[in-house]
Amino acid sequence: MSVIPTRMVVHALVREDGTVAGDELYEVAALLGMTDQQVRLCVKRLVTEGRFTVEGRGRRAVLRLAGAAPGGGPALVPEVEFVRHSYRQDRGLEPWDGLWHAFAFAVPESARAARDSLRDALTGLGAAPVQGGLYVTPNAIGPYVQAHAADLGLSEALTCLATRDLTVGGSCDPRALAQRLWPLPEIAERYGELRALAERPVEPGPAAGLAHAVALAAAFSAAMLPDPLLPPELLPQPWPGTTARAAASQAWARLEAAAPTPGPRLFRLYGEAVA
Repeated sequence: MSVIPTRMVVHALVREDGTVAGDELYEVAALLGMTDQQVRLCVKRLVTEGRFTVEGRGRRAVLRLAGAAPGGGPALVPEVEFVRHSYRQDRGLEPWDGLWHAFAFAVPESARAARDSLRDALTGLGAAPVQGGLYVTPNAIGPYVQAHAADLGLSEALTCLATRDLTVGGSCDPRALAQRLWPLPEIAERYGELRALAERPVEPGPAAGLAHAVALAAAFSAAMLPDPLLPPELLPQPWPGTTARAAASQAWARLEAAAPTPGPRLFRLYGEAVA
């Protein structure tokens, strides 16, 4: 199961008014295996970074998001657009059109930072490397890639192509290509962990429910972020991602219904993502 950073716990417990109750923070963190010292040091760092202000000390403290509106801070949920796309795939609403989208670029060593940023954007969007400077995906991510390349000043270095005819290493079968280009067993394993957590009974008490919600958020991100969201036509069936996301959606509904009021904004953020 994925390791949960202490600062993620702090941000996950932010309420809609931008505050975090110290007693709730320490209790939930303890249930997740964190010590009071870890929490104190994390809070100190967040205050030093200017992300939060704090009133009071220890369990009686109240943390407040600094500067930005209550919705600010680091993202707790993977990109909503892509989460919704995954659920649409699960419901059979995003069939594959059979097109492979290829992206090639040649950037000199003098622009290494920009080159690395473009490469990271491609892999972050689910494209797989075929060979040096060439990436492919069955998803139509061209607008995102082109916009990022433009921001980096690399539009002239980027070539985009869509084709139904892709052969890699002598293989042209779409499912075989998916198995070859993406680490599907590792992705499936992460989804297995997510499903197990989503289906695990929650211990009684408000703090236990919040701790489970934080752990579920961490596991959901750990499964979703490296997932290229390949169309179902390219995946082994039944695909663990489909059942895991369904279990996670049901778990969120149960946890939100049992959450204290006012509850963390985490439930709203996930509710918007999986809607």
